[in-house]
Amino acid sequence: MSRVLIVEDEEQVRVLAEGVIRDMGHETLTAGNVDEAAALLDSDVPIDLLFADIHLLDDHHGGVGLAKYGRESRPELRVLYTTGRGVNDGTRALFVDPHHFLGKPYTIQHLIVAVTNALAHAA
Repeated sequence: MSRVLIVEDEEQVRVLAEGVIRDMGHETLTAGNVDEAAALLDSDVPIDLLFADIHLLDDHHGGVGLAKYGRESRPELRVLYTTGRGVNDGTRALFVDPHHFLGKPYTIQHLIVAVTNALAHAA
């Protein structure tokens, strides 16, 4: 069983993702913003996967900056990004490996596959 940190500023999406990932048998932690997520990343709690929205309200670094921050102290941290906004060519270049990106809106099945693949691939 893995532990997944879900960082999503849309509460309904966060709750849905948390339920699906728990039903998969994983432990979950949730955060609604970068500050909450950074506090969890700074803790001693093991985290195997960071599932983060690229565009978080009131934070220009979003999930990408958060992943960079998390990997400074946890280089083995796997990351799965999501967004409902358009992804431009520059941002798309971050996701050469499709195991690290899940576009919104996503289905429960797509979420299950994306989390499984992200956990199966090394950081």
